[in-house]
Amino acid sequence: MAKLALVGYGKMGKLIDQLAPEYGLETILRLDEFNNANGAGLTPINFKDVDVAIEFSTPHTAVANIEWLTKLGVSTVVGTTGWTDQLEHVRRLVTQRGTGFVWSPNFSIGVNVFNRVLAEAARLLANEPSYGAWAWEIHHHTKKDAPSGTLLQLVETMKQAGYPRTIDTSSNRAGAHPGTHEIGFDSAADTITLRHSARSREGFARGALKAAQWLAEGRRKGFYSFADVLFG
Repeated sequence: MAKLALVGYGKMGKLIDQLAPEYGLETILRLDEFNNANGAGLTPINFKDVDVAIEFSTPHTAVANIEWLTKLGVSTVVGTTGWTDQLEHVRRLVTQRGTGFVWSPNFSIGVNVFNRVLAEAARLLANEPSYGAWAWEIHHHTKKDAPSGTLLQLVETMKQAGYPRTIDTSSNRAGAHPGTHEIGFDSAADTITLRHSARSREGFARGALKAAQWLAEGRRKGFYSFADVLFG
């Protein structure tokens, strides 16, 4: 079994730990805010037998963790959101240091399929000026970033597909909701609504493990998105 390190051991980290054996991964290191304050646990000794790491921490600690992990030469899957303003910096580090890296604002397989469906819808409606668009999401009250990284990616997908008009964007934070993302196209004649609703965190955990398995089994190097794992 490939040896796995978990950097961040909250609810997601614990769920990933529970499911890891199903993906041929054995967790040998678990780092949290107690044993990894200021990166104290990111040492060569701790990572000497690690094949791949999964990072699910917080927006303000993710980039520092990634910097240490690439310096250690550890291939990493990152599910933390809220740090994409430094994405190009991370891409350069991964390239320079020759590690493997998979990043996504959302590791749900369903969301990644949803994103592809949305791209086609946006392309088909790009030249239909009677259709306006909105993007909305809701998550649990403890989620740190708003709008979510997933919603921002969906909006960017629409723009890249050629949708030229304003996309009204909004977010809600309440209760324990695991996450719903909705995109709508509206005209005087009709409305098209595309929606993905997560039932639990399990889909995100399984996607991250699928990506870690993909990195470890193929000993892949380079900067990838989860779409590369799923669709090639």
